[in-house]
Amino acid sequence: MHYTGTIWRPPYEASSLLLEVTAGCTHHKCKFCTLYDDIPFKFRMSPLEDVEADLKEAKRQFQSWKQYKIYRTFLTGANPFVLKYDRLMTIADLIKKYFPENQTIGCFSRITDVALKTDTELQKLGAAGYDGLTIGIETGDDEALKFMNKGYTSVDIVEQCKRLDQAGISYNFFYLTGISGAGHGEEGARLTAEVCNQIHPKLVGANMLTVFPESELYQEIQKGNWKEESEIEKYKELRTLVENLRIPVVFAAFGASNAIQMQGKLPDDKMKLLQFFDEIIESGNEEELRIYRKNLPHL
Repeated sequence: MHYTGTIWRPPYEASSLLLEVTAGCTHHKCKFCTLYDDIPFKFRMSPLEDVEADLKEAKRQFQSWKQYKIYRTFLTGANPFVLKYDRLMTIADLIKKYFPENQTIGCFSRITDVALKTDTELQKLGAAGYDGLTIGIETGDDEALKFMNKGYTSVDIVEQCKRLDQAGISYNFFYLTGISGAGHGEEGARLTAEVCNQIHPKLVGANMLTVFPESELYQEIQKGNWKEESEIEKYKELRTLVENLRIPVVFAAFGASNAIQMQGKLPDDKMKLLQFFDEIIESGNEEELRIYRKNLPHL
């Protein structure tokens, strides 16, 4: 298989076929991000012959597992949805050629990638199987989005996700706990809830910001331009987010960045989650949580 660098996928894509169609990130300017530093280039599209060769290899492998079927494929890379409509459709056709039972295709997407498609193109991509996109919106706090160089605003998040809603393409959000900085986390959480409440994410998945020395954000901290939240403050932030979400959605804090993992369905599990946060806030050990954060090799 033609895999480049570390392959990142959401936890819920564990059973999906991982197919590389891009490597790296077209944006590659977020101050906190170091995920693709092990790739010696910014961004690359995989040649279609490589994509087809990988599908052939996967087909041979899975044919030896007679009871195993591929029902979902996850396209790897930081934001494969940036690819033009025609190329995404060609990839969908190739997947169907080798895995006719495949039903849906997921991938990471930036908000700006959605904006590149017309409404008609989005509808046709949805009909071709593209669904369950994972979008790292990070926050609805415009000041934080600007400082971190995300390249879009909270208004853009709402506008583009409404277009996905209209096209019938579902999506999951990644929220970056701590992105607003010390003293601003709870306000950032409220602003994010305001954004989410206007649209229809299937899941809001929280990752906790971990600052690595090789990141641009680390340099900003050294210059005194930004201050990191404490670990307990991050849990206060998450509590505020859950408390203010008014839509039916799965909330989850899973993945390596979360020292304490949890999941619940809103609104049914809201009170249980809030009580759990209260326990962490009241009895959590800041020192132990910081040790966990410092020992993380990557997100």
